[in-house]
Amino acid sequence: MEQRAARRTSIVGERAPIFWGACLAISIGVLLHLPMLAMAHRMGNHLVGMPMEPGMWIGMVLIVLGVPAAIYGALPKQRAPHGSHAGTSYEAPDSTPLSGWHAGVLLVLTIGLIIDVMKPATLGFVLPGMTAEYGIAKATTAWLPFIALVGTTVGSFVWGWIADVYGRRVSILLSTILFVSTSICGAMPLFQLNLLMCFLMGCSAGGMLPVVYTLLAEIMPPRHRSWVLVLVGGTGLVGGYLAASGAAHTFEPVFGWRVLWLQGFPTGILLLLLARLIPESPRFLAEQGRHDELADMQRKYGIVPKAKEPVPADAAVAAQRHGKLTFALVVTALSWSFINFGLLLWLPSDLQARGYSSALSSGILASSALIALPTIMVAAWVYARVSSKWTLVGTIILSLVGLIGALLPGTILSSEAVVVAIIAILIVGSNGMIAVLLPYAAENYPLGVRGRATGVIAGASKFGGVAVQSFALAGLIPTLHGAALALLGPLALSVVLVAWAGRETRGRSLRELEAHG
Repeated sequence: MEQRAARRTSIVGERAPIFWGACLAISIGVLLHLPMLAMAHRMGNHLVGMPMEPGMWIGMVLIVLGVPAAIYGALPKQRAPHGSHAGTSYEAPDSTPLSGWHAGVLLVLTIGLIIDVMKPATLGFVLPGMTAEYGIAKATTAWLPFIALVGTTVGSFVWGWIADVYGRRVSILLSTILFVSTSICGAMPLFQLNLLMCFLMGCSAGGMLPVVYTLLAEIMPPRHRSWVLVLVGGTGLVGGYLAASGAAHTFEPVFGWRVLWLQGFPTGILLLLLARLIPESPRFLAEQGRHDELADMQRKYGIVPKAKEPVPADAAVAAQRHGKLTFALVVTALSWSFINFGLLLWLPSDLQARGYSSALSSGILASSALIALPTIMVAAWVYARVSSKWTLVGTIILSLVGLIGALLPGTILSSEAVVVAIIAILIVGSNGMIAVLLPYAAENYPLGVRGRATGVIAGASKFGGVAVQSFALAGLIPTLHGAALALLGPLALSVVLVAWAGRETRGRSLRELEAHG
């Protein structure tokens, strides 16, 4: 009885004292870095060349010891049995209305995604100040986004695996702990230490997105699942970029670039305090035999036991298509990542080289955030009301049209109106692609591998950033025309592959989708 009570009152099970004690140690460790930062604020916000004070060393020790202790405290004593599908018989009926508990989890997970996206989005704002303070060349500074994006790619795989083996909520909690720990990036006196911390920060930032999609797919009623997945994910993406730019505008002029890293501490603590509103996967609870928590979840989210769908006669053929679908979605994710981290990133420089004003080039990227939100809302509506598969195909085709427009003759592209229209099409298409790609992936894979499979697609969507930064480090930055020409083939291939290997998920039960492969 005591163990059951502990499970009901704690979000991490029987090792809750260890987990929360480790969180306290990590928090104290971060706070011990603040006195040196306060001193640096009186000296122009510069720490370069300054020796680390004893308090900072003590703080580092607390963090280094606290992180593995938090991991140990959060992990359940018993792993979910490999290959078990006990949770496949738990799903909310299609008629289940959205409740206050649904609203709470949507709010918390949206905040989590905003925090998650905000971390890597801050990179562009810290690079100028970091380059100036450390007195290093821009080529050397380019290692920072490269290392951070490598971390996000690795994190997508690692956290997806943890989510499948140890539970969705545990994966989110551990990612948050790493958020808080790596906020001390802002106190590093050496550039090399910043590289290390930014790799770990990237690892934490890479894991939230696929796990959030996976968890939402499992707790939402089927008729609400599609639009919720697209809207929450898209809002988190746009909100993260807006939060990063807003923080840079508000705090960086006064406190310098370092404060942008430190914001990971209060935001991470906020997410930990709200973690009680994050449910666990019903599959995981069933496999662990945590029946009290499962009953509580049924009461809150309307999830009830259901008979498994009968396996159809063509299930073996359908299952073979999963490999083809994975290949199609990976190609699509890679294509999007090269457009987002390459073509759109190089766009301002290319436009200025063509003779356009810096106001136009910078204004196009600024307006992309304004275009993104209505694009995501439209994509969510079409995805939920018309077709999930063909919404994804349509957004890929729209991006393809934008690429073809970038290949028009120079005489046509000399018109400012034409250039703006082409780039707007490309931005709308790419925003729509990423808004529906990961929700579509989360709906297509069986419960036992959903976290890992979605993590693979999410990792592919970041790999382009790693490749692009590699090109930049080697001095290989193509023109808009060259980048569009190189991406035309892969994007056209992804249209064909998704149209061929994809399947319709709109309004269908996850149990039905799993039974059909």
